[in-house]
Amino acid sequence: MRRRIRAAALPIHRHSIPHLAVDGALVVLAYYIAFELRFDNGASGHSQLPHDYELLRERTIWWVLAGSLVVLVLARVYQRRWRYSGQRDYEAVLRAVLVIVLLTVVAIAVLRPVHPFSGHHAGAIGLPNGVVALFFLLCLLFLCGVRMGSRAVYERRPLAAFRGGRKGERSVLIVGAGDGGRLVLREIVRNRGLGLQPVGFLDDDPRKRGLRIDGVKVRGDTETELPRVLGETEPDEVIIAIPSAPGSTRARVVRECRLRGIPVRTLPTVFELLQTSSGAGTLARQMREVRVEDVLGREPVQMQLERVGAYLAGETVLVTGAGGSIGSELCRQIARVEPHRIVLVDHAEDNLFQIQRELEDERHVPSSMLAAVLADCKEEERIREVFTEHRPTVVFHAAAYKHVGLMESNPVEAVRNNALATRVVAHVAGELGVGRFVLVSTDKAVQPATVMGASKALAEFALEAASARFPGTRYNAVRFGNVLGSSGSVVPIFRRQIARGGPVTVTDERMTRYFMTIPEAVQLIIRSGSLGEEPAPFAHAASSHRPTSVGAAGKRPADDAPPKAADVFVLDMGEPVRIVELARAMIELSGLDPDRDIEIEIVGRRGGEKLHEELFNPYERSRPTVAEKILRAEREPLAVETVEAMFAEIGLLVLEGDAAGLAAKVSELSAARGAPEEPARADLAEDSSAPEVSELPDVDETSVVEERSAPAPLIHSRDS
Repeated sequence: MRRRIRAAALPIHRHSIPHLAVDGALVVLAYYIAFELRFDNGASGHSQLPHDYELLRERTIWWVLAGSLVVLVLARVYQRRWRYSGQRDYEAVLRAVLVIVLLTVVAIAVLRPVHPFSGHHAGAIGLPNGVVALFFLLCLLFLCGVRMGSRAVYERRPLAAFRGGRKGERSVLIVGAGDGGRLVLREIVRNRGLGLQPVGFLDDDPRKRGLRIDGVKVRGDTETELPRVLGETEPDEVIIAIPSAPGSTRARVVRECRLRGIPVRTLPTVFELLQTSSGAGTLARQMREVRVEDVLGREPVQMQLERVGAYLAGETVLVTGAGGSIGSELCRQIARVEPHRIVLVDHAEDNLFQIQRELEDERHVPSSMLAAVLADCKEEERIREVFTEHRPTVVFHAAAYKHVGLMESNPVEAVRNNALATRVVAHVAGELGVGRFVLVSTDKAVQPATVMGASKALAEFALEAASARFPGTRYNAVRFGNVLGSSGSVVPIFRRQIARGGPVTVTDERMTRYFMTIPEAVQLIIRSGSLGEEPAPFAHAASSHRPTSVGAAGKRPADDAPPKAADVFVLDMGEPVRIVELARAMIELSGLDPDRDIEIEIVGRRGGEKLHEELFNPYERSRPTVAEKILRAEREPLAVETVEAMFAEIGLLVLEGDAAGLAAKVSELSAARGAPEEPARADLAEDSSAPEVSELPDVDETSVVEERSAPAPLIHSRDS
């Protein structure tokens, strides 16, 4: 406590005493010179200071020294060293100089230290106005000048324009001449130990073209002049000093630098700076390597969650696979729009516990808004219990197996978890009057060549049957490509291989994939829940009354109404990325040479792996939606009987554990979708009088309605 009181009484550090002494001497010097300049006689070449004013200066100069020391200390101008002086320090000096001058004038007027010896003056001698003005200006000049000079010497600026780069220094071109670029420049100039020499700025603002910022010239923009500037300056490194730079700008800079073998780094955001654990590193050392997400060549899809997810406010939302990479991000984003409750469903205890604790402890979601449920989506009775207890109005089905290689080795579990479980959850949701159901699908479901892709295609088929059987529920599916940062993504695999020193394995140098970030995927999923047709009016009644029988929720509005297809939405992910180029970019952005330091090994394609993923099947048509960057895959719905027969065959193969037969069957079924319909559609286009593609036998319409309304067994037993 004693130490705190002493610091408050004397706000100066012992290391600042030399600074105080220099400032006091400069104030005295300014006071002395002010008299000399005021009474200087330019013609005679020497001072004509009258005796009375010379005596006034001699008697008051010690007052000025003592008073200035006290004022400077109380003004707290010594809380920072001169080399770090900034605008606030100069403002403090200005206030201190004003007080010093005013106190000097008042003290001389009140104390009257000098009286005239002649009778020409009626009273005491005061400070002339010219001396007061000169004293103020000289004080301000000296005190601010010594600080500016100290900072310039510390940053080695005085000779910067006359010396070249020191031996071993690396030339740096800075992209962005705004606040971030100036911050980087000052750090580089101040800390010569970094071994960096700035050679110029690049900025897209035409008003900055040709300007010099802290002595460094803005040489051009990144759109048209980047190649020329890189050729003229030949930098050893490029720093992107625009934390919020769009992906297209980053991609353009990295692409041009990669052609010339120039490494690129980027300035972190303020959030990333605050996240550093040590906090001791300088700004230049905290500049991170360009992430792969920065160079995918397209702008990230940004949506206003509060607007596109407004339909979730006050609703009971159930998320399956809540502990996974997509499911957990769904829970985080949904919590922001304040639903009535979020039901977290997962069969992995640890993942479920982690997301629950994160939402409560880090996201501050009230525990009353969360319900963590351990359940397996393959167990129909357990899912029915969960739906009956929590009564969700919106369901996001994100639970799925997605590792292609593992699913090829375990086709029975792949189909059981991805296809049959989806059918179970979709049917239970329809039976209990859920308003909206969204399936998280994948682009691998398009013309599938693997068990994983075929199982997700079957999941989409299950939604079509559920949509026809339960028109009170709006069923949507969402397709997207590889999600960066998710488990099993190629990006973390490449990072681990690079960290081990290689090799980085690529199955085929021609292979391409679509990529997107986890936030993009989740935004698409949430947005798709509000797209398409709104649920029929009786669906809301079904949701409010919560029927437990199929008849209330599944009754068709009209016997002759066509079956309603589940919508499939697709994100416009730009151009696909070549995997081998992605591997090379990650190696180069790690500061290594893919041709020398890390080897890229072509290991050959795995069974069923396609060179290029597609977003639409041949029997689907791309249609725009009201949402930007989101397309609808329009297609003819499958008949309910066809889907039921399909799942009956698959269910029996799953129960029998026939892996080979199951793999063949799911591939056959998913590949056969739409094949017979193509020529029929062409014939119909040529001849409008052509007969229908298929004719159903005459049956009693009542029996058809009853059959579609009756609950079908979803999990087949050997006795059924």
